[in-house]
Amino acid sequence: MPSERRLQVLSAIVTDYVRTREPVGSRALTERYRLGVSPATIRNDMAALEDEGYIYQPHTSAGRVPTQKGYRLFVDEVARVKPLSAPEREAMTALLAGAVDLDQVVVRTVRVLAQLTGQLAVVEYPSLRRTALRHLELVALGPTRLLMVIVTDTGRVEQRTVTLAGPGPQVVGALDPLVLERLRLRLNAALVGRRAQEVVPVLTHLAEQAPDDERALLAAVIGELVAALRPDAEERLAVAGTANLARSTPDFSSLGPLLDAIEEQVVLLRLLSPETDAPAGDGDPTGMRVSIGSENHDDVLAEASVVTAGYGVGQGQVLARLGVIGPTRMDYPATMTVVRAVARYLSRFMAGPAG
Repeated sequence: MPSERRLQVLSAIVTDYVRTREPVGSRALTERYRLGVSPATIRNDMAALEDEGYIYQPHTSAGRVPTQKGYRLFVDEVARVKPLSAPEREAMTALLAGAVDLDQVVVRTVRVLAQLTGQLAVVEYPSLRRTALRHLELVALGPTRLLMVIVTDTGRVEQRTVTLAGPGPQVVGALDPLVLERLRLRLNAALVGRRAQEVVPVLTHLAEQAPDDERALLAAVIGELVAALRPDAEERLAVAGTANLARSTPDFSSLGPLLDAIEEQVVLLRLLSPETDAPAGDGDPTGMRVSIGSENHDDVLAEASVVTAGYGVGQGQVLARLGVIGPTRMDYPATMTVVRAVARYLSRFMAGPAG
């Protein structure tokens, strides 16, 4: 671990390079930062940091540039998450004010992240399998089709079309309005407040006890409901700020493959998984993580950094994650501040007025 003074030198190099995109020399550090030591001492510290792999010289007679190892040390030991500035807080409040449902707040949140960080922003919708059922609605669409609307305690709404197999007296009876209403009431009474892992046993019991005129309909509904809650069910993402990433072209040797990977969204879902991120520090209830370069475990992300945080409805209860993607030459303290603040705001929204 470098000394405190060398950490200050590294911090100055990172700060200057993020701001200028130019290699940083000892003269620039002496002129711009009050490090309290002579230029010769700064040059010695820079040489030591270079020997330890925290900075490097891109070409002869140039200043120094942080390495991935240098950024990692900066994030772990120097960067500090601070409260939002007054303008940032006002901008976030203005953009998020008036959101009344989950879709609105997620769309506005991803715009806030992109605007305040200047990076590509991603917000994951709360997974159906991590939330509890608030309401289940069944609406007949025809003789053999109905619409199932799943509403969770986080405000997420999922719609599924249920199709019964083949025509026949049993199907016609199953879609009788009285039978449909009776089944809806029975399902809500049994499932409301239950989480995904609790649903299947309850549905199995209901199927065993169902009267004959509900069996075909109940079997079809169970099939779609279980499919919606299965662990590998499709997750939903909101993305904004692709143009921000495009403006970072000088920081990437090739931006095309990265944009292609992001468009597929599989890469984004994996990045939002807490298991794939490197820790930014302990004690943050949002579980904020920062992964830099090769820590992303994907060649197309080797020149990118990802800052993510979780949000939920209670202390330590993470329902989904949000974050930003940008170049490794990122303003880490400012980005971490915004990501954490937005995650906390979204958590408060999820918790509701009493949260």
